[in-house]
Amino acid sequence: MKFRTDPATIRGSIAPVVTPFTADGALDLDALRGLVRWQLESGSHGISLGGSTGEPSAQTAAERIEAIRAAADEIADRVPFLPGTGSAKLEETLEVTAAARDAGADAALVITPYYARPTQDALYGWYATVAREFPDLPIVVYNVPSRTAVDIAPETVRRLFTDFDNVVGIKETTKDFEHFSRVLHACGPELLVWSGIELLCLPLLALGGAGFVSAVANLAPDAVARMYELWTAGDHAAARDLHYRLHPLVDLLFVETNPAPAKWVLEHCGRIPSGRVRPPLTAPSGGARARIGALLDQAGDLTAALARRP
Repeated sequence: MKFRTDPATIRGSIAPVVTPFTADGALDLDALRGLVRWQLESGSHGISLGGSTGEPSAQTAAERIEAIRAAADEIADRVPFLPGTGSAKLEETLEVTAAARDAGADAALVITPYYARPTQDALYGWYATVAREFPDLPIVVYNVPSRTAVDIAPETVRRLFTDFDNVVGIKETTKDFEHFSRVLHACGPELLVWSGIELLCLPLLALGGAGFVSAVANLAPDAVARMYELWTAGDHAAARDLHYRLHPLVDLLFVETNPAPAKWVLEHCGRIPSGRVRPPLTAPSGGARARIGALLDQAGDLTAALARRP
């Protein structure tokens, strides 16, 4: 939790690690620890767990807490840890957030409550409750309207950022890039903004974003981290070149619903024993696997480190 007191240091490529399951569907903590170690070895600037890529809605609160504790233990304060702790239920959100705090998380990534489609005032009240409950834990709003059916407005983010010192940032997973700009304009450069949309990761840095939480880091963690480093070093041309070279992996992720394609690749390359996803998701179909293989080939040496070393 050494980054908790200075959340402004949580920047760069925050890898949203998949949650591995065994072939019979149980939580695989050994495989999760292995993925975390690989991310650290590959230069990721932080680790997230339990966002959309981590299948949180297909897990019990107890399973999510187990995974958070295992990841925090493996990370051991080497990089920032931002686990996803939100759900559609307030009580579960508070339970998982408390466990993340106690495990040493540096911030909690709290998704907008899905399915219910609350009003903006209701969203404000939801996050205000979480912020008051955990005054010493940085809270990062997680906006992903394609999955939750609700979009938190820039003005609501501004209200939260103004009223609560521990509401420090937002992960924006919307393809409406104007939304990114309006959030930053409403709140100012002190708000930490991460992109959860792969092809908007690099453009966000030009607006003053803090970095990105890109699922591509599950397949090419070193390349995603390097793109951020190149940009911040002022080598914008090289960062832009890497952005375009990552396009095949972005397309690969969404051949079918994320994270099924990524988990299939991780199993295929020996990074995890099983690429199982939990219902309602299913493993990629035969046609999808062929498309995934072709895109993997197009990525070339960007995925050279995927193959597990002896």
